[in-house]
Amino acid sequence: MMKPNRTIIFSLAALLCSAGAAAQTARSGGAVAIAVPPLSTPKNESTPAGSTYAIATKMAEVIARDLTFSQRFAPVNLESVRIPSFPEVTAPTYPMWQKTAAGQLVTGFVQARSDGRLTVGCYLYDVQRERELTRKGFIIAPSDWRKAAHRCADAIYEKATGEPGLFHSRIAYVEETSAGPVRVKRLAVQDFDLADHKYLTAGDVTVVSPAWSPKGDRLAFVGLSDGRPQAMILSMNSGEARPLLTDNSITSAPRFSPDGNLVVFARSEGGNTDLHVMDLRSGLASRLTATPGADTSASFSPDGSRIVFESDRSGQPQIYVMNADGSNERRISFGSGGHGSPRWSPDGERIAFTKVDGPFRKIGVMDANGANMRLVTNGPADEAPTWGPSSSHLLFQRQANGRSRLFTIALGGGEATPVTTPGDASDPAWSRPQE
Repeated sequence: MMKPNRTIIFSLAALLCSAGAAAQTARSGGAVAIAVPPLSTPKNESTPAGSTYAIATKMAEVIARDLTFSQRFAPVNLESVRIPSFPEVTAPTYPMWQKTAAGQLVTGFVQARSDGRLTVGCYLYDVQRERELTRKGFIIAPSDWRKAAHRCADAIYEKATGEPGLFHSRIAYVEETSAGPVRVKRLAVQDFDLADHKYLTAGDVTVVSPAWSPKGDRLAFVGLSDGRPQAMILSMNSGEARPLLTDNSITSAPRFSPDGNLVVFARSEGGNTDLHVMDLRSGLASRLTATPGADTSASFSPDGSRIVFESDRSGQPQIYVMNADGSNERRISFGSGGHGSPRWSPDGERIAFTKVDGPFRKIGVMDANGANMRLVTNGPADEAPTWGPSSSHLLFQRQANGRSRLFTIALGGGEATPVTTPGDASDPAWSRPQE
């Protein structure tokens, strides 16, 4: 087997955090100090995506980077620790890891199969109690090694938090580029870690407001043809998009129900905008609201029983909640300024929103009943929040210096982190973890 280069293998972990700093982080901020050495391979074999040894090394780097992003884990420096052998994947030498600052240990392996695929396994251990916490295994094509690494990180995150993982997910957004005097807006999608970027629309029609279906197999969005908004549904498999309604009415702000069978949307008629819901199985639509003003930006609760939405019926945009059949409407946002773009968290406990106060826009969260409202960004031009799969992170758009960019922020604290995209970006949507 090729002799490993220790400097290359452990460079990411060394850059992420020293052992002492990780221990301090674990004490002060609640992050778990964790060791993420290179995964092992019983035999170094060639694949179309590189050798199994190289894939194992890169997978560990992705896992460490994912866990660091979550702010729940702090990878430790492993420069002084030898590379674990293949037998140690399932039988760690605990005394060796107990000498580090790590409270937990990730191990795993990458093994070539006779059919050209790979078997991947990953394990999480409690270093001090010397016991296994969880394990995950996959059979994958060699080109899917990155997805397997994300799924390993998801398993670790889920075990630690009890929440769905963040990492094997995708981000849809509207990419904005200039073509002379024209601003082109295309629907784009990329993996959570910025890999596999692609465009879903050609740019001949302006698009806004993408929203994922629960399974990630469809995207709802709004296309503006000749300035007329029309809600659309795009199949991720075929790439084809079709209008939600076929009567050429003005429709916008489509959002799927938790089971994917319904879409709630806004429909404008006679100077008034009300919420409607369509059953995608029957094609039948029904009206939910009937008040003067504009009702829009609806979002289902995770159990599908309620809908939160924005309405200016009181004179400025505020947030309301109603039952999924349109009954029992009630306002839940109060105080100065406007509140809009509400999004229900995946765990059902909170609602994210955009706070508008004059020219300033900031992202806030509140309990599902409107209590405990607080701002989580400083603005001055932040809007369009969308939840991550675990309810611990938000993705939003920020305008600054003439540009629109995407940022993530952890609700547990810390600064907003920019998301790299090829061009300017707006209207983000974060999918659930993909199968």
